[in-house]
Amino acid sequence: MTASVVLVIGISGALVTLQRSLSSIAHARQLDLVSNVLQGELERLRTSGWRELENLQVAGVTPILSPGASASAFAQFICEREIRDLREDMKEITVRATWGGRDGRAHAATLVTRYSRSGLNDYYYTTR
Repeated sequence: MTASVVLVIGISGALVTLQRSLSSIAHARQLDLVSNVLQGELERLRTSGWRELENLQVAGVTPILSPGASASAFAQFICEREIRDLREDMKEITVRATWGGRDGRAHAATLVTRYSRSGLNDYYYTTR
């Protein structure tokens, strides 16, 4: 009887560990996918001209989707772009994605860059 109880406790512990590791793997896959989409969008914007960025800024916060990707592949993500003025000759571009994980928690990833008329800087990457 004691051996059976010890065996059940050992197996249940292994199952909990397996479940958590599968959840971590799923989160890592989602984060990798969404970071590729966000980085692609930022790289596309970094090669845009000043006038094109001004036109996109007028549109406000807008949804984004990776070119050539099917909408169903990204249905679980909400990806948005926001462009705002920091100074007269500098804009801050933020691309953000939010999604719900397998664990029921909300997740988000954000990339931010600054773009100026005379040049541009690299971007910063944060996740929550």
